[in-house]
Amino acid sequence: MNKIFHLSTCDTCNRIIDELGLKGKKFIFQDIKTEKITKVQLEELKEKAGSYEALFSKIARKYRELKLNEKQLTETEMKNLILEEYTFLKRPVILVNKEIFIGNSKSVVEAAKKAIR
Repeated sequence: MNKIFHLSTCDTCNRIIDELGLKGKKFIFQDIKTEKITKVQLEELKEKAGSYEALFSKIARKYRELKLNEKQLTETEMKNLILEEYTFLKRPVILVNKEIFIGNSKSVVEAAKKAIR
């Protein structure tokens, strides 16, 4: 399955979608703001990523607002935060066949690009 978890209002997500040429391809687009990620989906992503920490965004504005940067979060806490608030999911999360690509670093985008071709 080819899928992307993104925010339609995020310029970075939109730039990556354009860069990868995903529009018109057989991809499922899930805007995590309007269609919340489910517990089952998040658990499946965790299986592919290896941990909830790999999926957790520490640069989200709320991360500092809630002073989470001052705590040592457990995997369960990260999971619950992602389920409660879409902003804590590192994005975009791109699934290509059985591979997962998380975030917006150049190396991740390049690897996703190769997998899509």
